[in-house]
Amino acid sequence: MEQLRKLVVRYGDCKQRPVRFRPGTWRPRLEPHGVAHILDTGVGCVNGPSGDRLISRGDLADLRDRGGDDPDGLRDLFVAVMIWGSGTTNGRGQRYTEAALSDARMPAVLRTTRQAVRSGDLSRAYEQFVLNGVRRSFFTKWFAAVDDRDATCDRALILDDRVFRSLNALGWSSWKAAGTRHWPTRYATYVSSMHGWASSLGVTANWLEWLLFHLNGRVDEA
Repeated sequence: MEQLRKLVVRYGDCKQRPVRFRPGTWRPRLEPHGVAHILDTGVGCVNGPSGDRLISRGDLADLRDRGGDDPDGLRDLFVAVMIWGSGTTNGRGQRYTEAALSDARMPAVLRTTRQAVRSGDLSRAYEQFVLNGVRRSFFTKWFAAVDDRDATCDRALILDDRVFRSLNALGWSSWKAAGTRHWPTRYATYVSSMHGWASSLGVTANWLEWLLFHLNGRVDEA
């Protein structure tokens, strides 16, 4: 994709920044579930409203590595992913996270989808993720966060609306590429396509995913 190559060249020196969040808006939703300690993740902001913190993908990786297979560790990582994915712009993230924490299926869903992701079966992980309040934009963030496989694998990537908007603007259709409208297959096809493009362009798939997120459909900026 020539247009994508031009975008990679133009934005090659850019990188993803940590996400700002406000612990005070999350605490009432998390305290009843015993997970308010996650609000200490990351670092405090030097600028901005007092009490704001910054959380990065590196912080998510640290939580993943510390938590391992422990059910509470998986739950804590999931909450951190929801915080990271919401930032200060998604005011519904707190409510959706509380809905998921109240869902009795959570322990099993987090465990089985983590296993599917780590075995490389992203289509099965997509099929298995069913929690109140959590849709594709956020559960694919969970997939990306729990995937600790070797970098040579086609590791899970985020597919949210902003990424999708950029892909569509570039003329790429997930259902045409996958040959089906079956969403689990389309997600797995997206991941493999992104890794293929990233390899040919000399960048990481994670960075390419971030670039598409950052552009949010404005691909004419090449």
